[in-house]
Amino acid sequence: MTEPLVLLPGMLCDARVFLPQFVALSREMPVTIAPTTEGDRIEEIASALVSSLPAKFALAGQGLGGYVAMELLRRAPERITRVALIGCTPLSDTPQEAAAREPKIVAAKAGRFDDIIREELAHGWLANGPGQKDVQAKITAMAKANGVQAYMRQARMLQRRKDQQAIMRRIKQPALVICGELDGVTTLKRHEFMAELIPYAKLEVVPDAAHVPTLEQPQAMTDIFRAWMKQPLVLR
Repeated sequence: MTEPLVLLPGMLCDARVFLPQFVALSREMPVTIAPTTEGDRIEEIASALVSSLPAKFALAGQGLGGYVAMELLRRAPERITRVALIGCTPLSDTPQEAAAREPKIVAAKAGRFDDIIREELAHGWLANGPGQKDVQAKITAMAKANGVQAYMRQARMLQRRKDQQAIMRRIKQPALVICGELDGVTTLKRHEFMAELIPYAKLEVVPDAAHVPTLEQPQAMTDIFRAWMKQPLVLR
C-alpha cells in the first residue's frame, strides 16, 4: 500500500496548482493538498500542519510550499517517508532579495495587487509557449482567490525564511529535487546546489517549464511523481 501523499502549494497558488497530479494520482493513493496561506511565518504553517497530517506520509512542496516542507523535515523527519522539493532553495533570502519584496508588498497593500501579480509572473515564472497564457490565467485566478492579505503574508514569510542547508544534509529519505528547465525565480543552479547537499538526492529537470511545472508540463510532473512514489524507501 502506497503511503499518503501530501502536496504543498507555492506562493500565489492554492490546491489547483496540483490539480492535474491530484486527479491522476488520487486513483492510486491517498492525496492531500494542504494550505500554505495562513500564518505569518513558515514555522507557523508547519506547526499547524504537524497535528493534522497522517502519521506517515510522502511530502512534496512547490515554491513556498517547498520551504514549508523543509520546516516539516526539521520538526518531524520520522513521519516523512520521502520528499520532493520543487522550485525552491535551502538558502534564505539575501538582503537584496528581501529588500526587493518590500515595494511589492507596499504596492499590493495600496490597491495595486493586479499589477503585482503581473509583475511577479513576468519575472521567470512561466516558460514561453502556446500554453503560457492559460497557465498565467490559472495562477492569476488562484492569486485573486487567496487575496492580497495572503500575498503579503507569503512575501513576508519568504523574506524571513531560515537557511535550511543543515536540514538538507540530514535528509535520510528518498529525495527528489525538481526544477523547471527555464525557472527564472529559483534557477537550475540553485536546484543543483540543493541536490548536492541532500544525500542520494535525484535531480529532475523538466523541459519547457519554468517555476510552475505542475501546470506547465502536467503529464511530465505526474509521471515524475508516480515514479518517485514507487521508489523503494531503503536508500543505497
